[in-house]
Amino acid sequence: MSDEPEEVSVDTEEVPAEEEPVESILSREPEPVEVVSEDGVEEKPVTKRGKKELSPEELAEQERLQKIIAAREIIEVDPVHTPVEFETTGKGKIMIGPPTLTRFEKARILGARALQLSLGAPPFISVPKEVATSLDLAYTELEKRVIPITIRRVLPNGDFQNIPIDLFD
Repeated sequence: MSDEPEEVSVDTEEVPAEEEPVESILSREPEPVEVVSEDGVEEKPVTKRGKKELSPEELAEQERLQKIIAAREIIEVDPVHTPVEFETTGKGKIMIGPPTLTRFEKARILGARALQLSLGAPPFISVPKEVATSLDLAYTELEKRVIPITIRRVLPNGDFQNIPIDLFD
């Protein structure tokens, strides 16, 4: 036995495939199929794809709507918008979003504060006996609203509001 692969030759005969021109495939109309209900009453003809044929009025309406859509002005460049901060003026004046912490904001705050505590940051409250982990301590600090953190809520256009944590319910 040698390490070289054996040569295998296969004789194939090429048969030219009959191809339809692309234009004839694309320009083909679906053939209508007559539908007869159980009563023997003939319904509107349905194409092979299950769609009903459109009446001349419906076709004219579609063409009219296509012209309206084609004539619309396309705005490619949005005017430059400079982000503006919405000021909070006292308790209950949260203008962006709900006046409570969302579950996503709460999770972000708890995760960040628990990480700080686990890396040796001093707690802002005296540690209760029932607290076992840094996450429990962070949750207790969040409940008492002693974490010095500000939530920034941003709108899609870039406008934002910085909200101190003690303004939330």
